Amino acid sequence: MKTLLIDDEKPSREALGHYLKKYCPEVTVVGEAESVESGLEAIRLHQPELIFLDIEMPFGNGFDLLERLSPDQEPEVVFVTAYEQY
Repeated sequence: MKTLLIDDEKPSREALGHYLKKYCPEVTVVGEAESVESGLEAIRLHQPELIFLDIEMPFGNGFDLLERLSPDQEPEVVFVTAYEQY
């Protein structure tokens, strides 16, 4: 399963990538992004089936990214966040 990691914190992306590699061998991380804009670009480029998406990022949030996807670019989404209110 092609997967993208979209999170503004590199250590979070690295940790998640490590756990996916260790515990989910059927998941292949095809790319990473650190913002809404780079996430949209990575989705267009890699066409993932699944994205792990941070909610709070600089210059926008995960919901902003989802609203900008076209209907043919709607991967499954797992939200990741360090904020308790989510």
